[in-house]
Amino acid sequence: MKLAVGGFAAALGAVSVAPNMTSAANLQWEGRAPDTDLSAALDAASLLNALPQDASAQDVLVAAQADYARLISAFYSAGFFGPTISITIDGREAASIPPVSPPSVVSQVVIRTTSGPQFVFGKAEIAPLAARTEMPAGFAKGAPAGTDILRGAVTTSVDAWRNAGHAKAQPVAQDISADHPNAQLNASVTLDPGPRLTFGDLLVDSKSTVSDERIAEIAGLPTGSVYSPQELRRVTTRLRRTGTFGTVSLTESDTIGPNETLDITAQITDQTPRRFGFGAEISSLEGLGVSAYWMHRNFLGGAERLRIEGEIEGIGGESGGTDYRLSARFDRPATFNEDTNFYAVAEIERQDEVLYELDTASIEIGIKRFATEKREYTFGIGIETAHSVDAFGTRDYTIFTLPVGVQFDYRDDTLDAKKGYYANISATPFLSIEGAGNGLRTYADLRAFYTIETARPLTFALRGQLGSVAGVSQALAPTDFLFYSGGGGTVRGQSYQSLSVDLGGGNLVGGRSFIGLSSELRLEATDTIGLVGFYDIGYIGSESFPNGTDGDWHSGAGVGLRYATGIGPIRLDVAVPVSGPDTSSDLQIYIGIGQSF
Repeated sequence: MKLAVGGFAAALGAVSVAPNMTSAANLQWEGRAPDTDLSAALDAASLLNALPQDASAQDVLVAAQADYARLISAFYSAGFFGPTISITIDGREAASIPPVSPPSVVSQVVIRTTSGPQFVFGKAEIAPLAARTEMPAGFAKGAPAGTDILRGAVTTSVDAWRNAGHAKAQPVAQDISADHPNAQLNASVTLDPGPRLTFGDLLVDSKSTVSDERIAEIAGLPTGSVYSPQELRRVTTRLRRTGTFGTVSLTESDTIGPNETLDITAQITDQTPRRFGFGAEISSLEGLGVSAYWMHRNFLGGAERLRIEGEIEGIGGESGGTDYRLSARFDRPATFNEDTNFYAVAEIERQDEVLYELDTASIEIGIKRFATEKREYTFGIGIETAHSVDAFGTRDYTIFTLPVGVQFDYRDDTLDAKKGYYANISATPFLSIEGAGNGLRTYADLRAFYTIETARPLTFALRGQLGSVAGVSQALAPTDFLFYSGGGGTVRGQSYQSLSVDLGGGNLVGGRSFIGLSSELRLEATDTIGLVGFYDIGYIGSESFPNGTDGDWHSGAGVGLRYATGIGPIRLDVAVPVSGPDTSSDLQIYIGIGQSF
Protein backbone atom coordinates (compact mmCIF):
# COMPACT_ATOMS: atom_id res chain seq x y z
CA MET A 1 0.00 0.00 0.00
CA LYS A 2 1.22 3.47 -0.82
CA LEU A 3 -0.14 6.24 1.35
CA ALA A 4 -1.06 9.51 -0.40
CA VAL A 5 -1.54 12.46 1.92
CA GLY A 6 -3.91 15.23 0.97
CA GLY A 7 -5.58 16.39 4.20
CA PHE A 8 -4.34 18.39 7.19
CA ALA A 9 -2.94 16.83 10.38
CA ALA A 10 -0.51 17.65 13.18
CA ALA A 11 1.88 15.44 15.12
CA LEU A 12 5.46 15.89 16.20
CA GLY A 13 8.46 13.65 16.83
CA ALA A 14 12.12 14.20 17.65
CA VAL A 15 14.71 11.45 17.41
CA SER A 16 17.81 11.35 15.26
CA VAL A 17 18.41 9.06 12.32
CA ALA A 18 20.87 8.53 9.49
CA PRO A 19 20.59 5.41 7.28
CA ASN A 20 22.89 2.62 8.40
CA MET A 21 23.09 -1.15 8.66
CA THR A 22 21.74 -2.86 11.75
CA SER A 23 21.46 -6.52 12.62
CA ALA A 24 17.68 -6.12 12.42
CA ALA A 25 17.55 -4.68 8.89
CA ASN A 26 19.32 -2.82 6.14
CA LEU A 27 17.56 0.55 6.07
CA GLN A 28 17.45 2.47 2.80
CA TRP A 29 15.79 5.79 2.03
CA GLU A 30 14.76 6.75 -1.48
CA GLY A 31 13.30 9.88 -3.00
CA ARG A 32 14.67 12.65 -0.79
CA ALA A 33 17.28 15.29 -1.50
CA PRO A 34 20.19 15.01 0.94
CA ASP A 35 21.66 17.91 2.89
CA THR A 36 18.44 19.96 2.95
CA ASP A 37 16.33 21.26 5.79
CA LEU A 38 13.50 18.94 4.76
CA SER A 39 15.84 15.95 4.72
CA ALA A 40 17.07 16.84 8.21
CA ALA A 41 13.49 17.19 9.44
CA LEU A 42 12.58 13.76 8.07
CA ASP A 43 15.69 12.26 9.62
CA ALA A 44 14.73 13.77 12.96
CA ALA A 45 11.20 12.35 12.74
CA SER A 46 11.81 8.69 11.84
CA LEU A 47 11.99 6.02 14.55
CA LEU A 48 13.42 3.23 12.41
CA ASN A 49 17.07 4.11 12.62
CA ALA A 50 16.83 4.89 16.32
CA LEU A 51 16.43 1.17 16.94
CA PRO A 52 19.30 -0.56 18.74
CA GLN A 53 21.54 -2.89 16.81
CA ASP A 54 19.84 -5.95 18.29
CA ALA A 55 16.30 -4.76 17.58
CA SER A 56 13.81 -7.56 16.99
CA ALA A 57 11.61 -7.90 13.92
CA GLN A 58 8.67 -6.87 16.10
CA ASP A 59 10.50 -3.65 17.05
CA VAL A 60 11.20 -2.91 13.38
CA LEU A 61 7.53 -3.38 12.46
CA VAL A 62 6.28 -1.17 15.30
CA ALA A 63 8.75 1.59 14.39
CA ALA A 64 7.89 1.38 10.69
CA GLN A 65 4.14 1.62 11.32
CA ALA A 66 4.66 4.60 13.65
CA ASP A 67 6.83 6.36 11.07
CA TYR A 68 3.92 7.02 8.70
CA ALA A 69 2.37 9.59 11.04
CA ARG A 70 5.72 10.95 12.17
CA LEU A 71 6.93 11.58 8.63
CA ILE A 72 3.61 13.15 7.65
CA SER A 73 3.98 15.54 10.58
CA ALA A 74 7.53 16.42 9.47
CA PHE A 75 6.32 17.17 5.93
CA TYR A 76 3.46 19.32 7.24
CA SER A 77 5.72 21.23 9.60
CA ALA A 78 7.98 22.10 6.65
CA GLY A 79 5.02 23.15 4.48
CA PHE A 80 4.66 20.11 2.21
CA PHE A 81 1.00 19.09 2.31
CA GLY A 82 0.92 16.62 -0.60
CA PRO A 83 3.58 14.02 0.18
CA THR A 84 3.54 10.29 -0.50
CA ILE A 85 5.10 7.82 1.91
CA SER A 86 5.82 4.14 1.42
CA ILE A 87 7.63 1.96 3.97
CA THR A 88 8.31 -1.62 2.91
CA ILE A 89 9.70 -4.49 4.98
CA ASP A 90 11.23 -7.10 2.69
CA GLY A 91 8.97 -5.86 -0.09
CA ARG A 92 5.73 -5.73 1.93
CA GLU A 93 4.12 -2.41 2.86
CA ALA A 94 4.53 -2.07 6.61
CA ALA A 95 1.00 -0.71 7.06
CA SER A 96 -0.44 -3.95 5.65
CA ILE A 97 1.40 -6.29 8.04
CA PRO A 98 -0.71 -7.29 11.07
CA PRO A 99 1.07 -6.26 14.28
CA VAL A 100 0.13 -9.59 15.85
CA SER A 101 1.87 -11.50 13.04
CA PRO A 102 5.22 -9.79 12.52
CA PRO A 103 7.87 -11.40 10.30
CA SER A 104 10.36 -13.55 12.14
CA VAL A 105 13.32 -11.99 10.35
CA VAL A 106 13.73 -8.62 8.63
CA SER A 107 16.39 -8.25 5.98
CA GLN A 108 15.64 -4.93 4.34
CA VAL A 109 13.53 -1.85 5.07
CA VAL A 110 12.98 0.78 2.38
CA ILE A 111 11.42 4.21 2.96
CA ARG A 112 10.27 5.95 -0.23
CA THR A 113 8.99 9.51 -0.03
CA THR A 114 8.04 12.27 -2.40
CA SER A 115 7.40 15.71 -1.05
CA GLY A 116 5.32 17.39 -3.68
CA PRO A 117 5.44 21.20 -3.87
CA GLN A 118 6.11 23.38 -0.85
CA PHE A 119 2.97 25.31 0.02
CA VAL A 120 2.72 29.01 0.77
CA PHE A 121 0.09 30.80 2.80
CA GLY A 122 -2.84 31.84 0.61
CA LYS A 123 -4.61 33.21 3.65
CA ALA A 124 -2.95 33.91 7.02
CA GLU A 125 -5.45 35.48 9.37
CA ILE A 126 -5.86 35.51 13.13
CA ALA A 127 -8.37 37.88 14.71
CA PRO A 128 -8.96 39.76 16.83
CA LEU A 129 -5.46 40.74 17.89
CA ALA A 130 -4.39 42.60 21.02
CA ALA A 131 -2.82 46.02 20.56
CA ARG A 132 0.86 45.95 19.56
CA THR A 133 0.85 42.19 18.87
CA GLU A 134 4.05 41.29 17.01
CA MET A 135 3.21 38.34 14.77
CA PRO A 136 5.93 35.95 13.54
CA ALA A 137 7.45 37.26 10.31
CA GLY A 138 6.75 33.99 8.50
CA PHE A 139 3.01 34.13 9.10
CA ALA A 140 1.95 36.15 6.06
CA LYS A 141 0.28 35.67 2.68
CA GLY A 142 2.77 34.33 0.16
CA ALA A 143 5.27 33.17 2.80
CA PRO A 144 6.27 29.48 3.00
CA ALA A 145 3.59 27.69 5.01
CA GLY A 146 3.98 25.12 7.77
CA THR A 147 2.16 23.83 10.83
CA ASP A 148 4.95 25.01 13.15
CA ILE A 149 4.62 28.57 11.87
CA LEU A 150 0.84 28.42 12.23
CA ARG A 151 0.96 27.08 15.77
CA GLY A 152 3.56 29.68 16.71
CA ALA A 153 1.35 32.47 15.35
CA VAL A 154 -1.65 31.26 17.36
CA THR A 155 0.46 30.97 20.53
CA THR A 156 1.88 34.46 20.01
CA SER A 157 -1.62 35.91 19.54
CA VAL A 158 -3.03 34.24 22.66
CA ASP A 159 0.01 35.25 24.74
CA ALA A 160 -0.41 38.88 23.65
CA TRP A 161 -3.98 38.88 24.98
CA ARG A 162 -2.88 37.21 28.24
CA ASN A 163 -0.13 39.79 28.67
CA ALA A 164 -2.82 42.46 28.33
CA GLY A 165 -4.79 40.92 31.20
CA HIS A 166 -7.10 38.59 29.26
CA ALA A 167 -6.18 35.37 31.06
CA LYS A 168 -8.87 33.27 29.37
CA ALA A 169 -7.98 34.16 25.76
CA GLN A 170 -8.24 31.13 23.47
CA PRO A 171 -8.94 30.07 19.87
CA VAL A 172 -12.66 29.36 19.36
CA ALA A 173 -12.85 28.66 15.62
CA GLN A 174 -10.51 27.74 12.79
CA ASP A 175 -10.77 27.24 9.05
CA ILE A 176 -7.62 25.55 7.75
CA SER A 177 -7.44 23.91 4.33
CA ALA A 178 -4.82 22.88 1.79
CA ASP A 179 -5.42 24.10 -1.78
CA HIS A 180 -3.43 21.48 -3.70
CA PRO A 181 -3.86 22.85 -7.25
CA ASN A 182 -2.41 26.19 -6.16
CA ALA A 183 -0.06 24.78 -3.47
CA GLN A 184 -1.52 27.11 -0.87
CA LEU A 185 -2.45 26.70 2.78
CA ASN A 186 -5.41 28.84 3.82
CA ALA A 187 -5.55 29.48 7.54
CA SER A 188 -8.10 31.57 9.39
CA VAL A 189 -8.30 31.44 13.20
CA THR A 190 -10.77 33.28 15.42
CA LEU A 191 -9.83 34.15 19.01
CA ASP A 192 -12.01 34.95 22.00
CA PRO A 193 -9.98 37.25 24.28
CA GLY A 194 -12.47 37.03 27.14
CA PRO A 195 -12.78 39.79 29.71
CA ARG A 196 -9.84 41.70 31.17
CA LEU A 197 -9.32 40.18 34.61
CA THR A 198 -7.74 41.23 37.87
CA PHE A 199 -6.03 38.96 40.37
CA GLY A 200 -8.33 37.54 43.01
CA ASP A 201 -7.17 35.65 46.08
CA LEU A 202 -4.19 33.35 46.50
CA LEU A 203 -5.60 30.00 47.60
CA VAL A 204 -2.96 27.86 49.29
CA ASP A 205 -3.11 24.08 48.86
CA SER A 206 -0.15 23.23 51.03
CA LYS A 207 1.43 20.36 52.91
CA SER A 208 4.03 22.78 54.23
CA THR A 209 4.87 23.49 57.83
CA VAL A 210 4.88 27.17 56.86
CA SER A 211 1.49 28.77 57.54
CA ASP A 212 -0.81 29.75 54.66
CA GLU A 213 -0.66 33.38 55.81
CA ARG A 214 3.13 33.39 55.69
CA ILE A 215 3.15 31.72 52.27
CA ALA A 216 0.83 34.46 51.00
CA GLU A 217 3.16 37.15 52.42
CA ILE A 218 6.16 35.65 50.64
CA ALA A 219 4.27 35.14 47.37
CA GLY A 220 3.06 38.74 47.22
CA LEU A 221 0.26 38.11 44.72
CA PRO A 222 -1.04 41.63 43.85
CA THR A 223 -4.74 41.04 44.50
CA GLY A 224 -6.81 43.66 42.67
CA SER A 225 -4.15 44.34 40.02
CA VAL A 226 -4.62 43.49 36.35
CA TYR A 227 -3.75 39.88 35.58
CA SER A 228 -0.20 39.37 34.29
CA PRO A 229 1.70 36.14 33.44
CA GLN A 230 4.93 37.95 34.34
CA GLU A 231 3.57 38.62 37.82
CA LEU A 232 2.76 34.94 38.25
CA ARG A 233 6.34 34.09 37.35
CA ARG A 234 7.54 36.57 39.98
CA VAL A 235 5.30 34.92 42.58
CA THR A 236 6.79 31.53 41.74
CA THR A 237 10.32 32.94 41.95
CA ARG A 238 9.69 34.49 45.39
CA LEU A 239 8.49 31.21 46.81
CA ARG A 240 11.29 29.15 45.29
CA ARG A 241 14.18 31.43 46.25
CA THR A 242 13.41 30.90 49.95
CA GLY A 243 14.86 27.41 49.53
CA THR A 244 12.20 26.15 51.95
CA PHE A 245 9.81 24.68 49.41
CA GLY A 246 10.50 21.62 47.30
CA THR A 247 7.69 22.15 44.79
CA VAL A 248 5.82 25.31 43.86
CA SER A 249 2.99 25.16 41.34
CA LEU A 250 0.54 27.97 40.52
CA THR A 251 -2.79 27.13 38.88
CA GLU A 252 -5.28 29.62 37.49
CA SER A 253 -8.90 29.06 38.46
CA ASP A 254 -11.04 27.52 35.72
CA THR A 255 -13.84 29.98 36.44
CA ILE A 256 -13.94 33.75 36.59
CA GLY A 257 -14.86 35.11 40.00
CA PRO A 258 -17.06 38.06 41.00
CA ASN A 259 -16.17 41.41 39.44
CA GLU A 260 -14.07 39.61 36.81
CA THR A 261 -11.41 38.36 39.19
CA LEU A 262 -9.22 35.29 38.85
CA ASP A 263 -8.15 33.29 41.88
CA ILE A 264 -4.77 31.54 41.87
CA THR A 265 -4.09 28.27 43.68
CA ALA A 266 -0.58 27.65 45.00
CA GLN A 267 0.34 24.02 45.57
CA ILE A 268 3.30 23.85 47.96
CA THR A 269 5.40 21.10 49.48
CA ASP A 270 8.46 21.45 51.72
CA GLN A 271 12.08 20.59 51.17
CA THR A 272 13.76 18.46 53.81
CA PRO A 273 14.17 21.10 56.55
CA ARG A 274 17.73 20.29 57.58
CA ARG A 275 20.75 19.94 55.37
CA PHE A 276 24.51 19.69 55.78
CA GLY A 277 27.39 19.65 53.36
CA PHE A 278 31.14 19.96 53.03
CA GLY A 279 33.76 20.89 50.48
CA ALA A 280 37.48 21.00 49.88
CA GLU A 281 39.97 22.90 47.74
CA ILE A 282 43.71 22.36 47.47
CA SER A 283 46.62 24.39 46.17
CA SER A 284 50.24 23.33 46.09
CA LEU A 285 51.27 26.54 47.91
CA GLU A 286 48.20 27.56 49.89
CA GLY A 287 47.59 24.02 51.08
CA LEU A 288 44.30 22.31 51.82
CA GLY A 289 41.10 24.14 52.64
CA VAL A 290 38.06 22.33 54.02
CA SER A 291 34.62 23.65 54.86
CA ALA A 292 31.34 22.33 56.21
CA TYR A 293 27.92 23.75 56.94
CA TRP A 294 24.62 22.91 58.61
CA MET A 295 21.43 24.60 57.50
CA HIS A 296 17.81 24.74 58.62
CA ARG A 297 15.40 25.88 55.89
CA ASN A 298 12.46 26.71 58.17
CA PHE A 299 14.07 27.72 61.43
CA LEU A 300 11.17 29.61 63.04
CA GLY A 301 8.30 28.26 60.96
CA GLY A 302 8.10 31.23 58.59
CA ALA A 303 10.54 30.02 55.87
CA GLU A 304 13.50 31.54 57.72
CA ARG A 305 16.91 30.08 56.96
CA LEU A 306 19.72 29.54 59.47
CA ARG A 307 23.12 28.49 58.15
CA ILE A 308 26.12 27.72 60.36
CA GLU A 309 29.38 27.35 58.48
CA GLY A 310 32.95 26.53 59.43
CA GLU A 311 36.11 26.72 57.34
CA ILE A 312 39.77 25.82 57.84
CA GLU A 313 42.34 26.94 55.25
CA GLY A 314 46.08 26.74 54.80
CA ILE A 315 46.45 23.19 56.12
CA GLY A 316 49.96 22.09 55.17
CA GLY A 317 50.48 25.22 53.08
CA GLU A 318 53.41 27.57 52.76
CA SER A 319 51.43 30.83 52.84
CA GLY A 320 51.44 31.45 56.57
CA GLY A 321 49.71 29.42 59.22
CA THR A 322 46.26 27.88 59.38
CA ASP A 323 43.20 30.12 59.05
CA TYR A 324 39.86 29.48 60.80
CA ARG A 325 36.42 30.91 60.29
CA LEU A 326 33.07 30.24 61.95
CA SER A 327 29.91 32.08 60.92
CA ALA A 328 26.17 31.98 61.45
CA ARG A 329 23.70 33.63 59.07
CA PHE A 330 19.95 34.14 59.49
CA ASP A 331 17.70 35.13 56.57
CA ARG A 332 14.01 35.99 56.75
CA PRO A 333 12.20 36.39 53.40
CA ALA A 334 9.50 39.01 52.80
CA THR A 335 10.26 41.00 55.94
CA PHE A 336 9.32 44.49 54.76
CA ASN A 337 7.67 43.50 51.47
CA GLU A 338 7.64 40.44 49.24
CA ASP A 339 10.93 41.38 47.53
CA THR A 340 12.95 42.47 50.57
CA ASN A 341 14.67 40.04 52.95
CA PHE A 342 16.19 40.70 56.37
CA TYR A 343 19.53 39.14 57.26
CA ALA A 344 21.83 38.93 60.27
CA VAL A 345 25.39 37.59 60.24
CA ALA A 346 27.80 36.87 63.09
CA GLU A 347 31.36 35.75 62.38
CA ILE A 348 34.64 35.07 64.11
CA GLU A 349 37.82 34.55 62.12
CA ARG A 350 41.52 33.89 62.58
CA GLN A 351 43.87 34.75 59.67
CA ASP A 352 47.50 33.67 60.02
CA GLU A 353 49.10 35.03 56.85
CA VAL A 354 52.71 35.60 55.83
CA LEU A 355 52.48 39.39 56.23
CA TYR A 356 50.00 39.71 59.08
CA GLU A 357 48.02 37.98 61.80
CA LEU A 358 44.43 39.03 62.38
CA ASP A 359 41.68 37.98 64.77
CA THR A 360 38.25 39.46 64.11
CA ALA A 361 34.72 39.25 65.43
CA SER A 362 31.88 40.95 63.59
CA ILE A 363 28.12 41.34 63.55
CA GLU A 364 26.08 42.72 60.66
CA ILE A 365 22.37 43.16 60.03
CA GLY A 366 20.74 44.42 56.88
CA ILE A 367 18.31 43.98 54.03
CA LYS A 368 18.56 42.43 50.60
CA ARG A 369 16.29 43.82 47.90
CA PHE A 370 15.48 41.66 44.85
CA ALA A 371 14.77 44.13 42.07
CA THR A 372 14.43 41.30 39.51
CA GLU A 373 15.52 37.68 39.26
CA LYS A 374 18.88 38.94 37.98
CA ARG A 375 19.45 42.09 40.06
CA GLU A 376 19.72 42.49 43.81
CA TYR A 377 20.82 45.20 46.24
CA THR A 378 22.01 45.04 49.85
CA PHE A 379 22.33 47.54 52.66
CA GLY A 380 23.72 46.72 56.09
CA ILE A 381 24.96 48.05 59.41
CA GLY A 382 27.81 46.30 61.17
CA ILE A 383 30.45 46.38 63.89
CA GLU A 384 33.83 44.69 63.66
CA THR A 385 36.46 44.40 66.36
CA ALA A 386 39.95 43.12 65.61
CA HIS A 387 43.42 42.35 66.95
CA SER A 388 46.09 42.83 64.29
CA VAL A 389 49.84 42.22 64.03
CA ASP A 390 51.53 43.52 60.85
CA ALA A 391 54.40 45.70 59.65
CA PHE A 392 52.88 48.66 61.53
CA GLY A 393 52.98 46.76 64.81
CA THR A 394 50.30 45.42 67.10
CA ARG A 395 46.97 47.18 67.48
CA ASP A 396 43.39 46.64 68.52
CA TYR A 397 40.61 48.45 66.72
CA THR A 398 36.83 48.57 66.45
CA ILE A 399 34.95 50.02 63.48
CA PHE A 400 31.35 50.76 62.54
CA THR A 401 30.48 49.82 58.93
CA LEU A 402 27.69 50.67 56.47
CA PRO A 403 28.12 48.14 53.64
CA VAL A 404 26.06 48.57 50.47
CA GLY A 405 26.22 46.46 47.33
CA VAL A 406 24.65 45.64 44.00
CA GLN A 407 24.81 42.41 42.05
CA PHE A 408 23.82 41.78 38.43
CA ASP A 409 23.94 38.12 37.43
CA TYR A 410 23.07 37.47 33.80
CA ARG A 411 25.13 34.29 33.41
CA ASP A 412 23.52 31.19 31.94
CA ASP A 413 25.18 28.99 34.60
CA THR A 414 26.75 30.16 37.84
CA LEU A 415 29.28 27.29 38.02
CA ASP A 416 30.07 26.95 34.31
CA ALA A 417 29.05 30.12 32.47
CA LYS A 418 29.18 30.12 28.68
CA LYS A 419 27.43 33.39 27.95
CA GLY A 420 26.25 36.49 29.76
CA TYR A 421 27.84 38.71 32.35
CA TYR A 422 28.16 39.18 36.11
CA ALA A 423 28.86 42.29 38.16
CA ASN A 424 29.26 42.62 41.93
CA ILE A 425 30.03 46.11 43.22
CA SER A 426 30.29 47.03 46.89
CA ALA A 427 31.07 50.13 48.91
CA THR A 428 31.74 50.05 52.66
CA PRO A 429 32.06 53.34 54.54
CA PHE A 430 33.69 52.74 57.94
CA LEU A 431 33.96 54.89 61.05
CA SER A 432 36.47 54.30 63.78
CA ILE A 433 35.15 53.59 67.25
CA GLU A 434 38.67 52.83 68.50
CA GLY A 435 42.14 52.31 67.03
CA ALA A 436 41.48 52.92 63.32
CA GLY A 437 40.68 55.72 60.89
CA ASN A 438 37.61 56.71 58.90
CA GLY A 439 37.36 55.88 55.22
CA LEU A 440 35.69 54.10 52.35
CA ARG A 441 36.47 50.72 50.85
CA THR A 442 35.13 49.95 47.34
CA TYR A 443 35.43 46.80 45.31
CA ALA A 444 34.14 45.66 41.91
CA ASP A 445 34.15 42.19 40.37
CA LEU A 446 33.14 42.16 36.68
CA ARG A 447 32.92 39.06 34.46
CA ALA A 448 31.85 38.44 30.85
CA PHE A 449 31.44 35.26 28.82
CA TYR A 450 31.06 34.58 25.11
CA THR A 451 30.88 31.20 23.35
CA ILE A 452 31.45 30.35 19.71
CA GLU A 453 28.99 27.55 19.00
CA THR A 454 30.93 25.05 16.93
CA ALA A 455 31.06 21.25 17.03
CA ARG A 456 33.23 21.75 20.11
CA PRO A 457 32.16 25.05 21.74
CA LEU A 458 34.88 27.58 22.52
CA THR A 459 34.25 30.00 25.38
CA PHE A 460 36.06 33.29 26.01
CA ALA A 461 35.91 34.33 29.69
CA LEU A 462 37.13 37.68 31.04
CA ARG A 463 37.28 38.96 34.61
CA GLY A 464 38.21 42.38 35.95
CA GLN A 465 38.65 43.29 39.63
CA LEU A 466 39.09 46.79 40.99
CA GLY A 467 39.60 47.81 44.62
CA SER A 468 40.23 51.00 46.55
CA VAL A 469 40.57 52.19 50.16
CA ALA A 470 40.20 55.97 50.42
CA GLY A 471 40.21 58.53 53.20
CA VAL A 472 42.59 56.73 55.54
CA SER A 473 46.29 55.85 55.62
CA GLN A 474 47.50 52.29 55.35
CA ALA A 475 48.60 52.38 58.98
CA LEU A 476 45.08 53.19 60.22
CA ALA A 477 43.06 51.23 57.67
CA PRO A 478 41.44 47.97 58.84
CA THR A 479 43.97 45.23 58.11
CA ASP A 480 41.53 43.01 56.23
CA PHE A 481 40.36 45.95 54.08
CA LEU A 482 43.76 46.28 52.36
CA PHE A 483 44.54 44.44 49.12
CA TYR A 484 47.02 41.77 48.08
CA SER A 485 47.51 39.90 44.81
CA GLY A 486 48.64 36.39 44.03
CA GLY A 487 47.04 32.97 44.34
CA GLY A 488 43.93 31.23 43.11
CA GLY A 489 41.53 34.17 43.42
CA THR A 490 43.74 36.75 41.70
CA VAL A 491 46.90 35.72 39.82
CA ARG A 492 47.45 31.99 39.47
CA GLY A 493 51.10 30.97 39.28
CA GLN A 494 52.17 33.68 41.71
CA SER A 495 52.53 32.88 45.40
CA TYR A 496 49.55 33.63 47.60
CA GLN A 497 49.45 37.37 48.54
CA SER A 498 52.93 37.73 47.10
CA LEU A 499 52.32 41.23 45.72
CA SER A 500 51.96 43.97 48.33
CA VAL A 501 53.42 47.40 49.22
CA ASP A 502 57.05 47.63 50.35
CA LEU A 503 57.49 50.13 53.19
CA GLY A 504 61.27 49.62 53.13
CA GLY A 505 63.47 47.56 55.37
CA GLY A 506 61.66 44.39 54.39
CA ASN A 507 58.34 45.61 55.81
CA LEU A 508 55.41 44.67 53.57
CA VAL A 509 51.73 45.55 53.93
CA GLY A 510 48.59 45.44 51.84
CA GLY A 511 47.86 48.15 49.31
CA ARG A 512 45.07 50.69 49.18
CA SER A 513 44.45 49.96 45.50
CA PHE A 514 44.12 46.83 43.44
CA ILE A 515 43.63 45.82 39.81
CA GLY A 516 43.08 42.22 38.73
CA LEU A 517 42.61 41.01 35.15
CA SER A 518 42.02 37.39 34.17
CA SER A 519 41.32 35.80 30.80
CA GLU A 520 40.48 32.21 29.94
CA LEU A 521 39.95 30.28 26.72
CA ARG A 522 37.78 27.21 27.42
CA LEU A 523 37.39 24.38 24.91
CA GLU A 524 34.93 21.50 25.31
CA ALA A 525 37.18 18.70 24.06
CA THR A 526 34.50 16.07 24.74
CA ASP A 527 31.09 16.06 26.40
CA THR A 528 32.78 15.70 29.81
CA ILE A 529 36.37 16.93 29.34
CA GLY A 530 37.29 20.59 28.96
CA LEU A 531 40.65 22.23 28.28
CA VAL A 532 41.54 25.74 29.48
CA GLY A 533 44.33 28.19 28.82
CA PHE A 534 44.57 31.28 31.04
CA TYR A 535 46.57 34.42 31.75
CA ASP A 536 46.18 36.54 34.92
CA ILE A 537 47.52 40.01 35.79
CA GLY A 538 47.53 41.81 39.15
CA TYR A 539 48.47 45.30 40.42
CA ILE A 540 48.86 46.58 43.99
CA GLY A 541 49.52 50.24 44.79
CA SER A 542 49.82 52.45 47.87
CA GLU A 543 47.60 55.16 46.34
CA SER A 544 43.90 55.36 47.20
CA PHE A 545 42.70 54.85 43.62
CA PRO A 546 44.65 52.54 41.30
CA ASN A 547 46.48 54.44 38.59
CA GLY A 548 48.63 51.55 37.44
CA THR A 549 51.92 53.47 37.76
CA ASP A 550 52.69 54.00 41.46
CA GLY A 551 52.64 50.33 42.42
CA ASP A 552 53.79 46.96 41.10
CA TRP A 553 52.39 44.54 38.53
CA HIS A 554 52.80 40.79 38.24
CA SER A 555 51.33 38.04 36.07
CA GLY A 556 50.94 34.31 35.73
CA ALA A 557 49.75 31.86 33.11
CA GLY A 558 48.89 28.23 32.75
CA VAL A 559 46.60 25.50 31.50
CA GLY A 560 43.71 23.66 33.07
CA LEU A 561 41.58 20.57 32.84
CA ARG A 562 37.84 20.41 33.55
CA TYR A 563 35.70 17.34 34.19
CA ALA A 564 31.97 17.94 33.94
CA THR A 565 29.75 16.63 36.74
CA GLY A 566 26.15 17.17 37.72
CA ILE A 567 27.13 19.84 40.25
CA GLY A 568 29.58 21.71 38.04
CA PRO A 569 33.03 20.99 36.59
CA ILE A 570 35.89 19.68 38.70
CA ARG A 571 38.77 22.08 38.11
CA LEU A 572 42.50 21.38 37.86
CA ASP A 573 44.76 24.34 37.00
CA VAL A 574 48.54 24.33 36.63
CA ALA A 575 50.24 27.75 36.50
CA VAL A 576 53.64 29.42 36.57
CA PRO A 577 54.70 33.04 37.23
CA VAL A 578 55.38 35.12 34.12
CA SER A 579 56.41 38.58 35.34
CA GLY A 580 56.69 40.64 38.50
CA PRO A 581 58.98 41.30 41.45
CA ASP A 582 59.20 37.57 42.24
CA THR A 583 59.14 35.02 39.42
CA SER A 584 61.11 32.35 41.24
CA SER A 585 58.15 30.48 42.71
CA ASP A 586 57.55 26.91 41.63
CA LEU A 587 54.76 25.46 39.54
CA GLN A 588 51.42 26.04 41.27
CA ILE A 589 48.50 23.58 41.22
CA TYR A 590 44.88 24.48 42.02
CA ILE A 591 42.00 22.00 42.42
CA GLY A 592 38.37 22.86 43.10
CA ILE A 593 34.74 22.62 41.94
CA GLY A 594 33.34 25.05 39.39
CA GLN A 595 35.19 27.28 36.96
CA SER A 596 37.79 29.62 38.46
CA PHE A 597 35.37 32.49 37.76
